[in-house]
Amino acid sequence: MIEGLLGGLINIFQPLHLIILFAGVLIGFVGGGIPGISGTMLVIVLLPITYAMDPISAFLLLTSIYATSVFSGAISAILFRTPGTPEAVASVFDGYPMAQKGEGGKALGIAIFCSALGGVIGTLILIFLTPLLANFALAFASPEYFALAFLGLTVVASLSGNNLVKRCIGVLFGLFIATIGIDALTGDPRFTFNYGPLMSGVSFIPVLIGLFAVSEVLRRVQERKKLGKKDARVNSELPSFNLLKRLSNVIARSSLIGVFVGILPGIGATTAAMLSYSQAANHSKNKHEFGKGAPEGIAAPETANNAAAMGALVPLFALGIPGSATTAVMLGAFILHGIQPGPLMFQNQADLLYTVFIGLIIANVSILFLSRPFIRIFAKVLFLPYSIVGPLIILFCIVGTYAVRNSVFDIALMLAFGVLGYYLEKVKFPLAPIILGIVLGPIAEVQFRRAMEMSNGDITIFFTRPLSLVMIILGVISFIYPLVKNWRMKQKDERTGAKTAS
Repeated sequence: MIEGLLGGLINIFQPLHLIILFAGVLIGFVGGGIPGISGTMLVIVLLPITYAMDPISAFLLLTSIYATSVFSGAISAILFRTPGTPEAVASVFDGYPMAQKGEGGKALGIAIFCSALGGVIGTLILIFLTPLLANFALAFASPEYFALAFLGLTVVASLSGNNLVKRCIGVLFGLFIATIGIDALTGDPRFTFNYGPLMSGVSFIPVLIGLFAVSEVLRRVQERKKLGKKDARVNSELPSFNLLKRLSNVIARSSLIGVFVGILPGIGATTAAMLSYSQAANHSKNKHEFGKGAPEGIAAPETANNAAAMGALVPLFALGIPGSATTAVMLGAFILHGIQPGPLMFQNQADLLYTVFIGLIIANVSILFLSRPFIRIFAKVLFLPYSIVGPLIILFCIVGTYAVRNSVFDIALMLAFGVLGYYLEKVKFPLAPIILGIVLGPIAEVQFRRAMEMSNGDITIFFTRPLSLVMIILGVISFIYPLVKNWRMKQKDERTGAKTAS
């Protein structure tokens, strides 16, 4: 391993490889920062170009784009309430409120540091524990996948806002949206009304962009408010030592959650970010701050999604099984170059593999240094009147949404959810639970039904398998504990008020 890493280090510092690596970093910044243009799309677009490259150059380009685009989605999420990538959706919940309070630079600094650290930790675990983690991932079956989704859904009890009923309704609405389309197990259409575009389901991207970006533009237009220069001055500042001390437990926990979720085939960094946000809220002493600008609400998803992105490479390299949509495209890139990922890759392609590992570390570390000048350029948009910024955001949203499936229907869907999100916020209805249901709904439904088929309808399968039982118990505790704590606080307040009155 040491020889392989030294060889990778030598390869990476060849001028051509360095140029390609940093070109990938910058492409990832730009593409991830533009709403709807995800790392997956960038890798797909550039895949044909890599055919003319040697394998090392090709995979340095693709993996560096993948690593940095996961981070850069948080830039537009924090500044404009417009997630640049699906992985950044949870960063909106607390990042944008911080920006509204004039703490945009602080929020971006937390995102930069935690993204870089999560990516480096994920890469180091990828290097040293790939075979072990791959075997662990294979131990997961449908009951464990369902229990994992159930654990993530319990965040609804910890999200900001006093009305649990509204939050539960939001999750159920998200779960309903996730059922639209062709049933994954039976092939039957559900809630499609025989309308062709609905057969493939409701894509996550138009819903996400509509609920957060379009609704925010509508709200700002109604206020007829322009951004002044004072509001527009955003200088990202890395977190102070005291803040890092406060966030240390969140970062450590989120790194492990990110890698853990990332190695599970088909789950992805978006789910890792939501799960990490859930656990950060459940373990926080200041639950009331979440959704209003809590630093932990940025640190948790940004650490987890970058760690998960690296973790998704584990099953690809060790087993030849893609861990996410982007790594599925990379699997095609390997085949394009005549390389078969799997257990023998560490023997047959060690030079390529360790060069990619070193490249991923450099790409993640470069987030600390290259993202700050990029943000300064990106934030110049804030100097413009909102009469210009608003239409620009809508334009990017339309382009990004259309590019995912080349569907005009998705654009209409995005606009419809934008109007819906605008009116939901007018009545103080939380949007985060809807996204939670859409992200985790397909995992929960499909894996629950598969588990029931495995057990011939015996629901005890979830309680007889140690991993699923532990996660279900944790989920129940995570849901009930905030409710019990709030009830006890109300009782205490009532007793205090009664004593004061007497």
